[in-house]
Amino acid sequence: MIALLPNAAYLSETSRMLEIYKALAGLGAPVRFASHGGSYEDVIDVPWDLVPPRMDAGRSARFVREGLGLGAGDQSMYSDAEMREHVLAEAAYFREHGVKIVVTGIALTTLLSSRLAGVALATEHAGVFVPPVTGDGPAGSRLHCDGFDRVAAELGVEGVPSLAALLLGDLTLVPEIPEVTGVPAEVLEAWSPGEDPRYRPGTRLRYTGPLFAHLDRPVPAAVEAFLDAPGPVVYVALTSTGPDLVRAVVEGLLTVDGLRVLVAATVHDLADLGSGRVLVGGVLPSHEIMPRAALAVTAGGQGSVQTALASGTPLIAFPLQPEQALNVALAERLDAARALAPRDVADLPALAAEMLATDAHRKAAGRIADLYRRVDGPARAAEAVLDLYKTLA
Repeated sequence: MIALLPNAAYLSETSRMLEIYKALAGLGAPVRFASHGGSYEDVIDVPWDLVPPRMDAGRSARFVREGLGLGAGDQSMYSDAEMREHVLAEAAYFREHGVKIVVTGIALTTLLSSRLAGVALATEHAGVFVPPVTGDGPAGSRLHCDGFDRVAAELGVEGVPSLAALLLGDLTLVPEIPEVTGVPAEVLEAWSPGEDPRYRPGTRLRYTGPLFAHLDRPVPAAVEAFLDAPGPVVYVALTSTGPDLVRAVVEGLLTVDGLRVLVAATVHDLADLGSGRVLVGGVLPSHEIMPRAALAVTAGGQGSVQTALASGTPLIAFPLQPEQALNVALAERLDAARALAPRDVADLPALAAEMLATDAHRKAAGRIADLYRRVDGPARAAEAVLDLYKTLA
């Protein structure tokens, strides 16, 4: 059995696990979907199992605030007691269902529960933040690791020696293409930690291609009407940021003549932003929205960047942590994106006007879209997981 277990505090991770699940199911693989629940459990449109303890919306929001690259590095996002409870429950679930591989999207307790249950772990949440692309810099950091090591020692399982190891599984799916990362497939897939103690032994990397949400829900009528109205639309999808940044972005964009702004749902109440030029939507099928937007504004997460590029839509990003900054830097290198620090939000109107005044950025995004269309990312991710499964079954 293969188990998919995302952290449903994140729309991106939940939706990517759904993409892989559906591809595995389409290949006839034995697969289950499980979660501790969270803010985005309502987008799970396949049968799924709740693994206790349940994470409600409030706990999910706190996890995001304290997460990798955002929260203080001297904490591990879970208390020791909560981590232990998650690990024991996950391991029991894996044993009960005969799981051989767990595939996770940043449900980080699976780093320990997979070892406790003796099953393989596949991850994709590192995105392109992997050693052949980043170099060895992150491997020297111990941010967020201490709690994992304390609980690992208590349970008698392998710990997490570095921040880089916290992101990697036995099989690490790299959901991108070499043309974007600049790292040839033969180089990335030949990487091995060897005897380097900063990594868990046996870690392997495999390119799978773009992996982003295709939420199976209609575009709401109000959004359709907004997109069909005259004038360019900027799609603001800052779903994991604070409300102050979203408000500053919208206010800045409204100073650009003729622009209208569609705001994707966040965990914050932003309904008061609505006006004749601003529509605040719910959880939207971004793959349907992005192609109709003149410009996207995101935090630079893998999902939103890839959705924009696959749509041929240029973007401006406000990265909040290193993985997001790397995603944007790669797109910026290909002239399809630009990055701004959140403290520089006042520069957004001029940058948006500049990018909209030329079609160079849209053409650059279109070139990447053409490359993406040649690769079935979910299918290749499923094939990579199945290849590992066949060695274990």
